[in-house]
Amino acid sequence: MRITKTLWLSIHLTVMGVLISGCSSTPPPKKTLDDICSIFYYDDDWFDAAQNSFKRWGTPPWIQLAFVHQESTFKPHAKPKMEYFLGIPIGRSSSAFGYAQATDAAWYDYQKKTGRWNAKRNDIDDALDFIGWYNYQSFQRLGISRTDPFKLYLAYHEGHTGYKQRSYLQKAWLPPVAKKVSERARMYRSQYQQCR
Repeated sequence: MRITKTLWLSIHLTVMGVLISGCSSTPPPKKTLDDICSIFYYDDDWFDAAQNSFKRWGTPPWIQLAFVHQESTFKPHAKPKMEYFLGIPIGRSSSAFGYAQATDAAWYDYQKKTGRWNAKRNDIDDALDFIGWYNYQSFQRLGISRTDPFKLYLAYHEGHTGYKQRSYLQKAWLPPVAKKVSERARMYRSQYQQCR
């Protein structure tokens, strides 16, 4: 049987479509964001990514996902809001991007230290690995337990130097946000124990 160019192209495109769709994960629907089991049931890539990061770096899945909820509300292309002056856009407050809202500098540091040069901030595998890696650095440098979402989030938001200098004490709004992350992590943990 002779394969025509059109048939060959059709087969090639079909195979590529299957491969690409198999490698990508989609953000969970908004209605599932308060239930970690629903997030995992919606797309098991999220479960696999959380487990892989946990095994590699030690931050439990419920803390990882609480960070993602706070940072991007599970939006893969999330960025800080555009700032304006006299109605003219003047840029964003930071270079934060993706599920983990990692800045350019933090992401480059992660890539350099882990050798994951192809990692992308809008890929859930890479974003959760970054969160695990960053929290592992907080554990090593600052002695923060990898099961303490409150302190981990303060260090994540302020950076390791900022955390050491207790810069969060000058931001009255930040400790309540870290508390919110901690409460969500506790809720996710309770749900996680019921996931099947």
